[in-house]
Amino acid sequence: MRELKVVKRDGSRELFNHDKLHRSLSIALRKRDIGDEKLDQLITSIVRELEQLGESEFSSRKIGELVMRRLAVTDPVGYVRYASVYHEFEKPEDFSKFVEEEMGAIHDKADE
Repeated sequence: MRELKVVKRDGSRELFNHDKLHRSLSIALRKRDIGDEKLDQLITSIVRELEQLGESEFSSRKIGELVMRRLAVTDPVGYVRYASVYHEFEKPEDFSKFVEEEMGAIHDKADE
């Protein structure tokens, strides 16, 4: 397994932390019908996709977008929860606008 680094928003770099990803997904998927095995499979698929890109450094933004893309398919509620933290929603209107726009786009793609 290749050593992956994360480039944070402030430009600093740190080693990719598998536990951090597990924690954030566990929070987003809390009280959802996603067992530990499925959660581990989700994390493994995210890490594999990063490794297959052939790069050693990834922006935290790219990782967050990849996580959201996977969550959108796996668990739409978990996706919205994760996105609300990732996008730093400050008001209920931010949340409702996101749900309206993003979830509509997901349903449109599913209908294609």
